Amino acid sequence: MNIRIMTYNVRNDCDAPPNSWNERKVLIRDLIKRESPDIIGTQECKFNQVQDLDELLEEYNWIGLGREGGSKGEFMAIFYKKSRFQVTEYDHFWLSDTPDVIGSSTWGNDCTRMATWVHFLDKRTNQSFYHLNTHLDHVSENARVKGSELIVKQSEAFDSSAPIFITGDFNTVAESDSHKVFLKGDFIDTWDSAIERIHEELGSFNNFNDPTGGEGRIDWILYRGDVKVGTLKIVNDQINGRFPSDHFPIVVDIEI
Repeated sequence: MNIRIMTYNVRNDCDAPPNSWNERKVLIRDLIKRESPDIIGTQECKFNQVQDLDELLEEYNWIGLGREGGSKGEFMAIFYKKSRFQVTEYDHFWLSDTPDVIGSSTWGNDCTRMATWVHFLDKRTNQSFYHLNTHLDHVSENARVKGSELIVKQSEAFDSSAPIFITGDFNTVAESDSHKVFLKGDFIDTWDSAIERIHEELGSFNNFNDPTGGEGRIDWILYRGDVKVGTLKIVNDQINGRFPSDHFPIVVDIEI
């Protein structure tokens, strides 16, 4: 079974022109349609943005919840090709000492952080796998490390016979303490095992103005399980000098 996974911080809807959401959303649509990922872990979508993407991306359905509960706050929405995948279970938890409490925050993070996960079944092959999507704090390294530890712990409850993929904006570069937490938890960074890397010289945070993607890769796609990683690409679209988001998405081809 072959799947293409994307992680994409699409940036919330707070920016003025020329980076407003209304101007960017068609650029994001075009990028996603061209790359045609099977699964997309998105970060920072507000509910109106999730609704817009749902309308613009006819092939996809989505699972998500606002980090403040219901439709409030940013989503860790996971989009998936609805003709191919069946959702068998899903849930959300918060990166705090009380992960089941909606909107909880206990580690000094600047704002509420959470994770959304989905257990998928491929209708064509009957192969199942998990996809967990998150967005770690941008201020507190302690919160990032503790959040990473919680994600690893929560993933231990998943069916160990099924591969697990993690996408996210981790707000820190690989080789950081947060990254090491996942490696110690038997996760592998697709960057390290890809047979080919396209645009590997780039970072992933362009801040709407840096075509090099800044210093380092703060968006990762991790996995655990019996999979083979093919080509990984940092997608560095610029259309007439405009960036679809302040992050470059990363896409990787996987064989389970």
